[in-house]
Amino acid sequence: MNLGTELELGPDYDPAPYILPRGGTLYSRDTSQEWARWRRARDSFVPAPKLSIAQYVALTPRRRMLYDLHCAATHANLPILETPMSAQLTQLIETRIKNNALTWGPATRDGVMVTGGGFQGKTETICEIAATFEDYWWQLTDLLAKPTPGTRDLMIPVAYVQTPVTAKPKSTCEAILDFYGAHIPKYATLPQLLRQVRACIKDNRTVVLILDDITRLRLHRADDQDTFDMIRGLMSMQVTLILVGVDIRESTLLSRARFDARADQWIFPEAANISGSDRGLETQHERRFNLLELDRFHYDTPGINAWVAHLTGIEERLRLLEAPPGMLTAGGMPEYLYQRTNGIVGFLSRLISSACECVMAGRDKAEPEVLTEALLDTIAIDPYEAPGRDPAAGEIPHVPERRPQPSGKSRERAAAKRSSAKRRNGSFDDPGLATPHR
Repeated sequence: MNLGTELELGPDYDPAPYILPRGGTLYSRDTSQEWARWRRARDSFVPAPKLSIAQYVALTPRRRMLYDLHCAATHANLPILETPMSAQLTQLIETRIKNNALTWGPATRDGVMVTGGGFQGKTETICEIAATFEDYWWQLTDLLAKPTPGTRDLMIPVAYVQTPVTAKPKSTCEAILDFYGAHIPKYATLPQLLRQVRACIKDNRTVVLILDDITRLRLHRADDQDTFDMIRGLMSMQVTLILVGVDIRESTLLSRARFDARADQWIFPEAANISGSDRGLETQHERRFNLLELDRFHYDTPGINAWVAHLTGIEERLRLLEAPPGMLTAGGMPEYLYQRTNGIVGFLSRLISSACECVMAGRDKAEPEVLTEALLDTIAIDPYEAPGRDPAAGEIPHVPERRPQPSGKSRERAAAKRSSAKRRNGSFDDPGLATPHR
C-alpha cells in the first residue's frame, strides 16, 4: 500500500477522510462498481503524522481527540507489505496476465492457481496485482483505442468473485453475474446462465477472472465436479483464470490433473462430467495451470532477515508516542513475534493492531508508548473474528498458544526479570562438538 504524502499537523490538518471512508461506507469488491471504487481508493489512506509527547500535550482537546482517532485508524489499516514470497509471485502472475491479454489467437489461455495457508495475504496480494494490471490496461486503452460513433464504452477488465460456500454450477454462475450487476432470470436453466456469464465476460471485455476460496469445492460431490468443469471451460473465453485457495495441493482440485515437469504446469483433461445439455458449451482443449504458493515466513537463515525487515516496515507505520527505536526488531522480540504468529502476516497484523489499541488506551498519562512481551502476552489472536471464512475449507489456520499468564507475585517477578535482562535469540547458537562416550 502506498501511504501517500505525509500529513503535517498544521492549522489545515484534517484527518476526517482517513478516519471514516468517504460517504461513511466501507470499500468492498463484491461488484464491478465496488471493485472500481476500491481500486481507485486503495492507495488514498494517509497515516497520522508522528508527534512527540510534548507536541501531543500542546494540542487542544478537540485536535487531540481527532489525532487519537487518526492514530487508531492508522493502526487498524496496517498495509500488506511486500515480502520476498509475494514479490516473486507478483512477478510471475503479472507476466502471465500481460502475455495472455496481448495474445490475439483463440487458443485457451493458461491459468494460475495460488495456494497457501489462511491469513497469509493471498487475496490482498492477488487483488493488488489485478488492480495494478487494470490501471495499466486502462492507460493502454486510453492511449491506443479510438472512439466508435454510436457505441458506448463499456469495459470491466478484472472480475473478482468469491466461490459460494455451497458451490454449485448455478450458484457459481449467479455469483459471477452478481459481480457484473446482470439481471438473473428467476427460473433460468444452467445452460442459460452459462451463456449469460459468457456474454458478460465478452461484452465487458474482461481479461482477468479471479475466483477466490476455490478450495470450497469438494470434487467427490457431483455438483462440485460439474462446477469446476464449468469454471475451467471459461478459459476458452480468452480470460486469465486465477483460482485462489487454501492448500490446493492437499485438496481434491488436482485429483484429475497430471503434472508436466518440463512446463512446470498442471494439465487438466477435457471435461467429462458436464451433463449432456451443457457439454456443447465446453470446448475440447486441455486446461493448463501454474500452481504458485504464497508461503509464510520461515525462521531459518534467509527467513530471519526477511522477517526482521518486515517487522521494521511495520514499526515505521506505528503511531505510538515516543516508542523506542527497534521496538519490534531488537533483542528477542522478533523471535517472540514469530512464535506468537508462526510467521503468518495476517496474525501479525492482528496482534500488533490490538496491542496498539491497548497502549493508546492510556495515552492521557503522557508516557512513552511501548509494545512489550508482557503486554502482547495478554492479547489473544482470534481468527474467527474475520467474517466469511469457511473453517471446513481450511481458511482458519491453527493459532500458536500464548505463554501461560503468571499471577500475583510471580507476575511481578517475571516482569522485573524481563525488564532487567535482555532476552537472547539462541536460534543460531553453535552447541559445539558432542563429547564422545568412553
